[in-house]
Amino acid sequence: MRNLLGPLLCRASASALVLASVWAPGTARATAPPAPEAPRIPFAERYHALLRGGFARAANASVTCRTTPDEPSEPSEPPCQAAREGQVFAVNGDFDMSYVDVDGDPLTYDSSRAELRLPAGSRVTYARLYWGGNLLAGEQKPAADDGRVLIAEPGGAYKELLADTVVGHRTGRGADAFQASADVTGLVRSGGSGLWTVGQVNAAAGRSGAGAWGGWTLVVAYEDPAQPLRTLSLWDGFDSLDTPAEVRLNGLHAPRGADGRVGLVAYNGDRGSAGDSLTYTTAGHAPVPLQDSADPADDVLNSTINEPGPVRARREPAYANTLGYDSDVFDLGTGLAHGGDQLTFRLVSQRDAAWAGALFAAVDAR
Repeated sequence: MRNLLGPLLCRASASALVLASVWAPGTARATAPPAPEAPRIPFAERYHALLRGGFARAANASVTCRTTPDEPSEPSEPPCQAAREGQVFAVNGDFDMSYVDVDGDPLTYDSSRAELRLPAGSRVTYARLYWGGNLLAGEQKPAADDGRVLIAEPGGAYKELLADTVVGHRTGRGADAFQASADVTGLVRSGGSGLWTVGQVNAAAGRSGAGAWGGWTLVVAYEDPAQPLRTLSLWDGFDSLDTPAEVRLNGLHAPRGADGRVGLVAYNGDRGSAGDSLTYTTAGHAPVPLQDSADPADDVLNSTINEPGPVRARREPAYANTLGYDSDVFDLGTGLAHGGDQLTFRLVSQRDAAWAGALFAAVDAR
């Protein structure tokens, strides 16, 4: 079910590929022509379920600052390694940006890995891969390549993935941004937990005021009889956050003291630029800001990949500052102490030229 959610965002160009499929490289395939461009992709509900279980997520960046002996930093440029490690405040517009490439394959120009953790005995009910980036930095990448990436399950070889939803390049503030996504439920059911690799995310490299960025997130809904009954919802869309984005969790009946988690995928959030917030409200109660030790309440879009828990999922590489890619999971905390039948999330970016791509939530149900 895909319901229109919240106020419409700013205009964006968008196109949809009719077919989503996975195949081994070299296999013959048919490519569907793109549908006519739509004026925008508002946030809408992609998946909804009431079950015992939750969401798992794996994510990583595809672009980072350049560190090579033959291309030294400019005098005004902060140290790249210190920026990656989060030791200095730095943003992608400060650097000559290049690609993350961990797979050792000379035929790929970007690749990164991240760990998916599924509870033992759980069953995958839905899985979707999101990827996106900026096509315009020091170079201009062709938008025709937005809808294809390479994906490898743990211990497996690359397969080429064709998106079933492609948001066409959306220009603004010197950037040319996009997000694409595809249903990968069957692939994740067979691949399971472990390090997933995604390569060839279509993003530009180089230097510009807007900066370069790119990354991917694998969102997986699962059923697990050992866990509480929960309402699971996944929304997606794509547009600038020049105006706030709101999504409402329909059909929620949270008991008093309910717990839950919410995840966010966003692009080009700059660390140190205050004015970014993700809040939620229940009927009759004040907004509750989402935050943690890595994501301040007023700078939630700060180039992090973070989740609750004492042990973080593995990533290769595991940069503290992704320089423009956010994929975070938050605990809802005590905001549902009184329970409720309405839950609305609101994402605001008052300073950054940022884009929102997906939001997912798992909330305890009666």
